[in-house]
Amino acid sequence: MTAQTAPDVPAQEKDQKSNADAATSARQRWMAILARTDRTTLEAEWRAKFGDIAWSHLREPQIGMVMVRGRAGGAGQRFNLGEMTVTRCAVTLADGTVGHAYVKGRDRFQAQYAALFDAIMLRDQASSAFIDGLADQQAAAKRDHARKVAATKVDFFTLVRGENQ
Repeated sequence: MTAQTAPDVPAQEKDQKSNADAATSARQRWMAILARTDRTTLEAEWRAKFGDIAWSHLREPQIGMVMVRGRAGGAGQRFNLGEMTVTRCAVTLADGTVGHAYVKGRDRFQAQYAALFDAIMLRDQASSAFIDGLADQQAAAKRDHARKVAATKVDFFTLVRGENQ
């Protein structure tokens, strides 16, 4: 009788976990980008490329509140900063793919289109070039804002007077 070698189960589990982590990270990225994109941009892209796709609401857009938490100095103890209005939505494409979205504010259509793009990305990543373009625009806007803020930065320092020596 020959000994059979069992497949390396822990290595397979690690690969599956690594693939799941990569998929989760990718989805977190595109959902964050979609949540920061204005409704008119999402709507125009949807109508231009995916307007013929049948879909329905799994959960109608709903407006609610979430508690925003902060940390003192970015690393200190957590505290409740305040509440923020969010809108959530879930949609189902005709093929059964489900997309979800949470966006800040009260724009029901922004949440709806973000959920639709989430479903499209889950199904076949057909909008990855669109998402990458949005990411580039958002990064450029962030750099521009940081540049403008840096121009108004004031450095305070203390001079040592002669009698304190």
